[in-house]
Amino acid sequence: MDFIAMDFETANRQRASACSLALVVVRNDRVVDSFYTLIDPEGPFEPQNVRIHGITAAQVKGQPTFPAVWPHIQSFFTADQLVTAHNSPFDVSVLRRTLERYDLAVPQYQVIDTARTSKKLMPDLPNHRLDTVSAALHIPLVHHHNALQDSYACARILIAQEQRFGQAALAPMLKMTA
Repeated sequence: MDFIAMDFETANRQRASACSLALVVVRNDRVVDSFYTLIDPEGPFEPQNVRIHGITAAQVKGQPTFPAVWPHIQSFFTADQLVTAHNSPFDVSVLRRTLERYDLAVPQYQVIDTARTSKKLMPDLPNHRLDTVSAALHIPLVHHHNALQDSYACARILIAQEQRFGQAALAPMLKMTA
């Protein structure tokens, strides 16, 4: 299976406030590359968000803004590319709203949500949060809410689910972004 796992962290409640992004590239069920960056969201940080991910305004000072990052990752978001995220509606909306904020074209791409696949394929778990699913599949997740660590965990979840349940079980949960 070939796909990209992505994860965003945001500076505040606004979806267009990405302050970190990670992508993990999977080819033939193997992690082959990764990308991580802090992003200057050009806006305020809310204490609640900082408590969750630990990223502060001081840490992103001098980091690239999203328009500077986009040309480096844009090629991963095409109609024939599969992208996954745990709770993908959040990450997909962060990408969309950030692109719209900067008047950048919003691409269409295939997406699958590992929170949703976990609910469907692993219904007996007490919940389907990233840390719970990772633990159930014996996937290490040391720094939850670090975008890179979360992307690695998400990638490994989808690989494990595909190996355990097969592509046919996952196929009905694929969607094309609007």
